[in-house]
Amino acid sequence: MENMDREHTVVVATGNAHKLSEIQSILGVAPSMAGMRFVALGELGDYPDPEENGKTFLDNAIIKARAALDETGLLMAVADDSGLVVDALDGAPGIYSARWAGEHGNDEANNDKLLEQMAEVPRERRTARFHSSVALVTRDEDGEEIVAGSGDCEGSIAYDRRGTNGFGYDPLFELADKPGTRMAELTPGEKNAISHRRRALDDLVSKLG
Repeated sequence: MENMDREHTVVVATGNAHKLSEIQSILGVAPSMAGMRFVALGELGDYPDPEENGKTFLDNAIIKARAALDETGLLMAVADDSGLVVDALDGAPGIYSARWAGEHGNDEANNDKLLEQMAEVPRERRTARFHSSVALVTRDEDGEEIVAGSGDCEGSIAYDRRGTNGFGYDPLFELADKPGTRMAELTPGEKNAISHRRRALDDLVSKLG
């Protein structure tokens, strides 16, 4: 840590190498990011996860980015928060997507709960979207600045699971742009090209100098 160039290092609040690569490849094209090194928080140490007690996806993304700065002492951090928004469920599971059934990251239980709650909902009312909010937080002698981006991937909730790729609710999410195709049936490359996080990152890049 002490050998890092604090002025030219961006800590990404993740331990996921794939997410780090995706964020670096997209944000790295912004002129203001030229020469920046992107490093995953998980590479710098075993830090505790912050309490994600925000009311929105953006709130939680900011919480994670700020925590990464507090823990590392670096000056620039990026974090995202994503989830599934189902219209017939008044936006649920929303920010609770990963822990909707009670246990964080239990995809099977979360999908079971979604199928149960949507069992009587007719096809025309099963619209949903994956949403992502991305926050870039920078600190200097003048204080803190936040630049945010957001993105959605539209679709609907199917009546059964299909596909073996991806994670979370991907087997139940039917893409609006590819009728009959589940998110879990896309290759990683296909998913990354249209994902909500990709769109949120593109939105963030458009706001950077």
